[in-house]
Amino acid sequence: MSTALLIVLTNLPSNAIPVTSPSLRLAKSQEGQHAQGTLTSPPKPHPLPPTLLQWQDSTNNGDYFSQVTSTQVGYLVWSQFPVRVYVEPLKAVNSKQAEEWVNTVLQAVQEWSVYLPLTVVKQPEDADITIVRKAPPLQIFPNSTPNSEIPRARSAQTTYEVYVSKNNLLFHRFTILLSPSQTSQYLLAATRHELGHALGIWGHSSLPTDALYFSQVRNPPPISPRDVNTLKRVYEQPTSLGWSVDSRRSGF
Repeated sequence: MSTALLIVLTNLPSNAIPVTSPSLRLAKSQEGQHAQGTLTSPPKPHPLPPTLLQWQDSTNNGDYFSQVTSTQVGYLVWSQFPVRVYVEPLKAVNSKQAEEWVNTVLQAVQEWSVYLPLTVVKQPEDADITIVRKAPPLQIFPNSTPNSEIPRARSAQTTYEVYVSKNNLLFHRFTILLSPSQTSQYLLAATRHELGHALGIWGHSSLPTDALYFSQVRNPPPISPRDVNTLKRVYEQPTSLGWSVDSRRSGF
């Protein structure tokens, strides 16, 4: 069954601080029980990374920042660079297919690295963003018939969790699941789209010419100026990520 590309954004509450998923069309929010009151100071912005500081859209394409959701910890920006990305090596498929999959995913990583510093790591425990070739869980939709639900396959899913480091800084990490059914240009589009979420664009565009468009299109677009404009605006926003927390109040 075909399905919209990455239309669901969810989050995985960590043992440290549960967070709230964005209220997008197919997402259900999960209210955090202990997130409020754990931070020592209000959210505040970080300096823009040089790659975004230098970015200028000379044609004034605009953005879709109004569609980006803030969370209980603020906007999902990275404060330490390069962001470390782990791409799962494939062992259960033939070598040619595995090589093509990895190279396609790495192409998307390279595309986004023009706008934010990214580096590929070899060990998953070292990663900020982990990309895995695995079918996302089925999304359940209510049917028109009372008390019945329809399971629907998804092509990809991005989730995040928030944790407190040993030196009491608040950080987050992402996991991206890419369906094994995605190949070629659609795999590239899925990875490009998911990485956009993981880099901070926690929302969707309404224009099919943007990589973060909410649905799959026949000819997937590259990262657009509107995508980058939106990313830059996100990184200008306040966040609690990357700042210290009070361990006495957070329970860690």
